[in-house]
Amino acid sequence: MALTPAAWWRTAAIYQIYVRSFADGDGDGIGDLAGLRRRLPYLRELGVDALWLTPWYVSPMADAGYDVADYRDIDPVFGTLAEAEELIADVHAHGLRIIIDLVPNHCSERHPWFREALAGGPARDRFWFLPGRGEHGELPPNDWRSYFGGPAWTPVGEGQWYLHMFAPQQPDLNWESAEVRAEFEDILRFWLDRGVDGFRVDVAHGLVKKDGLPDVGPDPDPADLPYQDRDGVHEIYRSWRRVADAYEGERVFVGEVWLPTPAQFARYLRPGELHSAFNFEFLVGAWEAGPVREVIAATLDTHAAVGAPPTWVLSNHDTIRHVTRYGRERTAFDMGDKRHGAPSDLELGVRRARAAALLTLALPGGVYVYQGDELGLAEVEDIPAELLQDPTWERSGHTDRGRDGCRVPLPWSGDQPPFGFSPPEAAAEPWLPQPAAWKGLTAEAQAADPRSMLALYRAGLALRRDLVAGLAQTLTWLEAGAGVLVFARPAGEAGAAGGFVCVVNFTAQAVPLPAHEEVLLASAPVVDGLLPAEAAAWLRR
Repeated sequence: MALTPAAWWRTAAIYQIYVRSFADGDGDGIGDLAGLRRRLPYLRELGVDALWLTPWYVSPMADAGYDVADYRDIDPVFGTLAEAEELIADVHAHGLRIIIDLVPNHCSERHPWFREALAGGPARDRFWFLPGRGEHGELPPNDWRSYFGGPAWTPVGEGQWYLHMFAPQQPDLNWESAEVRAEFEDILRFWLDRGVDGFRVDVAHGLVKKDGLPDVGPDPDPADLPYQDRDGVHEIYRSWRRVADAYEGERVFVGEVWLPTPAQFARYLRPGELHSAFNFEFLVGAWEAGPVREVIAATLDTHAAVGAPPTWVLSNHDTIRHVTRYGRERTAFDMGDKRHGAPSDLELGVRRARAAALLTLALPGGVYVYQGDELGLAEVEDIPAELLQDPTWERSGHTDRGRDGCRVPLPWSGDQPPFGFSPPEAAAEPWLPQPAAWKGLTAEAQAADPRSMLALYRAGLALRRDLVAGLAQTLTWLEAGAGVLVFARPAGEAGAAGGFVCVVNFTAQAVPLPAHEEVLLASAPVVDGLLPAEAAAWLRR
């Protein structure tokens, strides 16, 4: 298959692979590169354009690979560097592209640099080592708190402390160091030379800290925090673009950028910086017509101002799966959400998730599909406490069960765990337990059902590639009743509305479709011109 053309990333459908939970090739209960390679035909048939892989590097796995000990090699649990090179070639042979995770804000405490730094001397300049406060340095250097809970500082003796905005096993790198900057440019070249098509940049807003590392204080301004979104971060990405732009084939950077204002977000997408960034405002928003329209309109305006394509995403490896979220009374989400186990009407959640799939696939720009979205998987909220592995569980004092519920290994086939996740001849228990109820949600079962979530995604992605992605990257809102959104996409350059229309019914009653020639696709059966409750449809008019 031929690869998609230049600027492919502007309209790409990208599938997120949480490697340890996608497919197990060697039977140890943990996903790996061998398992992924065997499932590439499934991904090609699904209809996505590219894959994003979570970290595959050598790691002690204190935070599921986001604590990197060697950025130029593959962790043995996943495979070898040679297998990674073969995977890259296989991905391209299937007509897909591959984006890998890059973790530049911090590394592992077992990284050779940090081990050297613990011994003292100039190596500490690569990290944030500071003297503590108090008479003997017994207090942290400032009041910063880790994103995972607890203080962001750990003592190392003699009144010295090091900074870690995440787990203590993840020391923050000091991007004021020329060595750090040179090292990561070399890491970029290492993987670009091996053919990767881009990088998802973890904590892209967090690399640079405010001079002097001042206290946050009791009433901080979320738009002016000393440990994120400092002006100096933009020069880093400009330098990275110069590296990537020297390679053929539109190599791209996708930023994980969690920031409180659109103006801050947009700065990362200016020409010569990141190509795109995740649209978290859309992900966390409530499933209601008004808020959805507002975030779509604001997203399009923000991106148009800097000439960048928007992205749309419903779930990822850090958030409660949207089938569960949309089945709750309050459908919005925030990173501090502790409502694990709150009542959820999963039938309602699935109906809304089907409608949300068609909505996101119809919008201008790119779209991300988190593994299992296409199967309609819900959050697994009854994992026994002793099996939880997310560091948030321990760091929060067992008050936040963390993110393991959206990371449970995928069900591929069969009637009982491990559901084809591992080879049948050597199938260890998956690293997280799968619900027995998933037997009806396996990829095998859904492939045989034309009404399944998988069938809907396959149909939607095919139409998106053949029709929707080629439309002008704008939309026009059309008149609709309360609780209903209708928009049209122009057929060519931006202008009058064209022949493609998307209708989303957020209400609890069926509503009449606008005048049309043909229903191209619907998330629920359309009868007598009525779109059912909590459903969406694509029309040709």
